[in-house]
Amino acid sequence: MRILLLILICILCSSTGFTQDKNARAILKLLDTQTAAWNKGDLQGFMKGYWENDSLRFIGKSGITYGWNNTLANYKRGYPDTAAMGKLQFTILVVKKLSPRYYEVVGKWYLKRSIGDASGHYTLLLRKINGSWVIVSDHSS
Repeated sequence: MRILLLILICILCSSTGFTQDKNARAILKLLDTQTAAWNKGDLQGFMKGYWENDSLRFIGKSGITYGWNNTLANYKRGYPDTAAMGKLQFTILVVKKLSPRYYEVVGKWYLKRSIGDASGHYTLLLRKINGSWVIVSDHSS
């Protein structure tokens, strides 16, 4: 009887956590897709992970940038070619559910480049919009 109760508890715990795990997996897949696009030199593909909206917020060493187009323009200025872009690697430190529609991701970024490596940390706020997870705020340093 105790074994059956323990099995039932395990099944219930795993099924209630499934939604969160499913969302976290979708978010990690989004970040993997961004990494792959970056490593091919595809900034447009990399930007597909961001909310294509004027309210997108990117915070970096130069301050706050609003809007998808402005963020893309900054990436193009900062990373004009594949030598500047290098090869990107993310290390995920935290994936935290804030609500059914919002997640936070904290991690490290690392660029291996022939012109000199670069690295830093980031905090992403992701929102589920029209059934897809997108980055609505990125604070990278």
